[in-house]
Amino acid sequence: MRTPESKILTRGALQVERDRLREAGRTVVFTNGCFDILHPGHVSYLAFARRQGDCLVVGLNSDASVQRGKGPARPIVPQDERAVVLAALESVDYVVIFDEDEPADLVRAVLPDVLVKGEDWAHYVSGRDTVEQHGGKVVLAPLVQGRSTTNIIEKIRAGIAADDADGTHGRSQEHG
Repeated sequence: MRTPESKILTRGALQVERDRLREAGRTVVFTNGCFDILHPGHVSYLAFARRQGDCLVVGLNSDASVQRGKGPARPIVPQDERAVVLAALESVDYVVIFDEDEPADLVRAVLPDVLVKGEDWAHYVSGRDTVEQHGGKVVLAPLVQGRSTTNIIEKIRAGIAADDADGTHGRSQEHG
C-alpha cells in the first residue's frame, strides 16, 4: 500500500509521472481546491472526479494562495497537513501544492485528459482552454448541498461564542 506522503509530488515529479501515465494509456483527471477542513462534500466530489478517469491528481492551494483568496484567517489547517489528509483518500492518486491564485499554469504542466470542477464554477473553470485545446474535456461535478468548510467554521465560531457567553469557554459544566 502506498503511503500518503508518497502520493504528494512536486510539479516536476508530477510531470514525469504524467508522461508515464500517458505512455501507459491512462486517463488523467485533475481537480483543485483548498480542502481546508475535509468534509463529506469534499469526499463525494473527489470520488466523482476519480470516476472520470484512471488517475486523479489534486492541485492543492498553498497556504499563501488560500489567504489571498479567503482572507488572513484561512486556512485553518496548514498545507502540508491538508496534503497528507487528501493523499490518504483512496480516490486521490496524487497531490501537488501550487502557490498561484488559480491553477492555470499547473493545468498546462499536467495537461490532464479531464478537468473537474464543482458545478458552482460553471461560469469559469481555470485551465479549461488548455484542456480543450489538447483534446480533453471539462466535467462539472454536482454539489453536496449544505456542505462547505465556511459553514463548518461558522458553526464552530457560533458554538464558541455561545460557550463564551455562558462562561464555560467551551468546557462542559459536568466535567469542569
